[in-house]
Amino acid sequence: MVRIIRFDSLLKNVAYATVALSIGIYAFVQATWLPDYPLFKVVTISTIVSTFLVTLLVHTSFSRRLWALIGRINESVYPDLNGTWQGEITLENGKTIDIRAVIRQSLLSTEIDIHGEMMKSVTLETTPSMEAGQKKLYYVYRADPKNPAWPSYSGSTIFDVRRAHGKDVYHLELSGRYFTDRKTVGRIVLRQLGTDNNHDVSFY
Repeated sequence: MVRIIRFDSLLKNVAYATVALSIGIYAFVQATWLPDYPLFKVVTISTIVSTFLVTLLVHTSFSRRLWALIGRINESVYPDLNGTWQGEITLENGKTIDIRAVIRQSLLSTEIDIHGEMMKSVTLETTPSMEAGQKKLYYVYRADPKNPAWPSYSGSTIFDVRRAHGKDVYHLELSGRYFTDRKTVGRIVLRQLGTDNNHDVSFY
């Protein structure tokens, strides 16, 4: 299993960018404004630059734009899952339940809120990954039934992440089998409706 974000590589690239930008800024300042600007000031410049770069990377708005740009250049990049989704759960007995979901994804985390008519679920753990070129999303959750007399339960699934062909357009789709600590199994399918994750998708 390969994690999508390799922080060793990310930090190395940030370090390289910091050095290059710091030297460039120092040379520019010395050449245009302050010819006697001391060399040790590069340390101060590099601190400011590295802080700025890290802040940009962890800011969701910037990271999503960068993600989209890289995705247009390289379609094999793990997709941006942010947005609203709808789909269904298929139970062991074949019955289907309509569900809606919101996914909030950033450089550091992925959160999935799934809502059905009789339950809500919240994220306990998620791990985007690549396995033999296949995009996956490991998802562990806690579900809270609408009926307060029913206990909460935990479950997990491994979603396949793929681009499915719909009505003349392609959309993202998540699908996978789920397992719960109530010893039940089934299948979940979610299809992305839009990329705005600020919509209320709750049933109650």
